[in-house]
Amino acid sequence: MASDTAAASELSTEDGVRRRDWIHIAALGTAGVGGASVLFPLVSQMAPSRDVLAASSTEVDVSAIQPGQSIKTTFRKQPLFVKRLSPEEIARAKADDGANMRDPATLADRTKAGHEDILVTMGVCTHLGCVPLGAAEGENKGEFGGYFCPCHGSHYDVAGRIRKGPAPLNLKVPEYSFKSDAVIRVG
Repeated sequence: MASDTAAASELSTEDGVRRRDWIHIAALGTAGVGGASVLFPLVSQMAPSRDVLAASSTEVDVSAIQPGQSIKTTFRKQPLFVKRLSPEEIARAKADDGANMRDPATLADRTKAGHEDILVTMGVCTHLGCVPLGAAEGENKGEFGGYFCPCHGSHYDVAGRIRKGPAPLNLKVPEYSFKSDAVIRVG
């Protein structure tokens, strides 16, 4: 009988450990699910809203832009200049690639391979943020035939590179890609 009591004692200990383990697992599982159900809405509310995502990129149709012509549009609430360079402007920009510049850059650095005739720049002067002239027909293009900032007199060449005036950098080229030969996606 003593052996039966010892066997029963061992069995109840094993059952007790098993029950306790199950209770721990159930409690931890419940706490994990509860924690996830609290964290998911907290993390997902930090994601950008649809209107912010919509403004994060812009598509521009460049098929109607004639050589030598440029258009103004907006990207992230700032002016964006898209210019189709004429063969003469491309030749002039390439000739100036080796010129002594404050912010050296070649035309190839500022355009996409295979689309050297399309220049995309932000329309914001790098000095104090004014909008340069030269993107619309009849506007002052400055001494170098590109863009002129009327606020403090910065002159940019046809490739948007700073050539004269207080601006420290070239007009910024945003991240962009060609979706097709006629449409670019900025952003």
